[in-house]
Amino acid sequence: MYSDFNASPEANHYFDRYFNCNAVKILPGEFYATSNNHLIVTVLGSCIATCLFDPVNNVRGMNHFLLPRDDMEKSALLCESARYGTYAMELLINEMLKLGARKNQIVAKVFGGGNVMKGLIHNNVGQKNVDFAFEYLKNESIPIIASDVLSDYPRKVYFFEEGGLVRVKKIKALHNTTILDRESEYRIKLKNASIDNSVDLF
Repeated sequence: MYSDFNASPEANHYFDRYFNCNAVKILPGEFYATSNNHLIVTVLGSCIATCLFDPVNNVRGMNHFLLPRDDMEKSALLCESARYGTYAMELLINEMLKLGARKNQIVAKVFGGGNVMKGLIHNNVGQKNVDFAFEYLKNESIPIIASDVLSDYPRKVYFFEEGGLVRVKKIKALHNTTILDRESEYRIKLKNASIDNSVDLF
């Protein structure tokens, strides 16, 4: 199992004064699913956030992941990187199913994959993460109804209860290196991790 891929802990819950609601912030390697009105928030560089929503049962979830290898070919869905991405997606879907979602009713919105990690632009890290997310969702027959991906800037993503609304703030100017440092540390951890292949959908 990737030891750093976990449901978002209680420490990341807070009250968002701007939107006047309870919120939860997820970091790289985390996911969160809910049937309540919590706002789900994350900040993305090269990572991907997949927002999944069952509009019939009002169950939502978001993950935040990065493929650990940057040499993945588009068709190499059985390589270590793709297996990790699959694991990240299955954890989120499983949690949503536990909360009452039906897989055939889930729709997706995909964000991130910006080429923001210094020295990795030539490897198209963001593009490969986006390609994986789109291909996985296509293979699982989960329709993508909206996306905002690639380019060269980080994004802050807000996932609301009302109709699965997602708002994206494009961060055109970085005032510190927190986002890049966090993703770089996360990337190093992933390269040294092993994967648990025992996750099943039910």
